[in-house]
Amino acid sequence: MHSVLIIKKHKREIKEKERNMAAIQIKGMSCNHCVMAVTKALSGIDGISNVKVDLAKGEATFDEATPVDRSVIGERIRKAGFEVA
Repeated sequence: MHSVLIIKKHKREIKEKERNMAAIQIKGMSCNHCVMAVTKALSGIDGISNVKVDLAKGEATFDEATPVDRSVIGERIRKAGFEVA
């Protein structure tokens, strides 16, 4: 049983290494509603997961399963009412 747990842990570590973490600066966020709107906009893009938005830093971080065109990200942010810095 113990060896199974080690194998599962190893597979999880490999999966985590396969993802690429990215960060973008976002202008115009001022409240939690803004955070939710940006989170929803980024989470709706294929290949993006684990979105975290930091209001104080004006930053969003996320994992990319595959590279995502920055123009797609920028367009989604603009449609949500914000600006990529």
